Amino acid sequence: MRSSGLDGIRPEPGQPIVVLTGAGISKESGLDTFRDADGIWSKVRIEDVATYEAFAHDPRRVHAFYNERRRGLLNPTVQPNAAHRALARLERDWPGQVLVVTQNIDDLHERAGSKNLIHMHGELFKVACEHCRAVLEWREDLSRDMRCPDCSRAAGLRPHVVWFGEMPLEMERIYQALGAAGLFVSIGTSGNVYPAAGFVSEIRAQGTPSIELNLEPSEGTSLFTRAIHGPASQVVPAFVDNLLVR
Repeated sequence: MRSSGLDGIRPEPGQPIVVLTGAGISKESGLDTFRDADGIWSKVRIEDVATYEAFAHDPRRVHAFYNERRRGLLNPTVQPNAAHRALARLERDWPGQVLVVTQNIDDLHERAGSKNLIHMHGELFKVACEHCRAVLEWREDLSRDMRCPDCSRAAGLRPHVVWFGEMPLEMERIYQALGAAGLFVSIGTSGNVYPAAGFVSEIRAQGTPSIELNLEPSEGTSLFTRAIHGPASQVVPAFVDNLLVR
């Protein structure tokens, strides 16, 4: 832990705050991370399940992978934790805009009450049709031969997830928010998946203060103005409490 104080980084009331979250914030809710030693990518190859090429080559395998993730998220034991709830409280009580940009495809931020939210890597409970471009709510298993409810064509539905090699969603809106931010907060992210890993460099270049809240130092931890390391369910609520003190 480098410091727990907010001197020098506390934004003025009314200034926008941008929060980036990664898999680390959902780990304490019972969801696997991707890049930990025992994470998802230690058990399955990215090239086999998380690229468009993999989907074109073996859609059955890719659908099976995401069907398993979807069923896991539907498990009633998976619930928002104190860190998710603290960010929803920050959005509600901060006298200015709070935008949460999440790399996670789960819905735990929404369930906790966050409303101003961007899923830059897509959402597990949505599917996209390659034929008509519709994006639809979806909580069941998905297979390649299913028909799109909008256009009725088969063999076009895919998980609404950004795969490696694809452009993340709403990047223009994200960079606009970063440019206007009075504080940038990064929570539970490894710092090695771009473009999200580059946000702190953008913030640093424009002189905006930043803070990392993470279980352990990320690859970019030295770029942050301040860093607090520990479990998300502990450090995030404490940070929000401190930030909201007038």
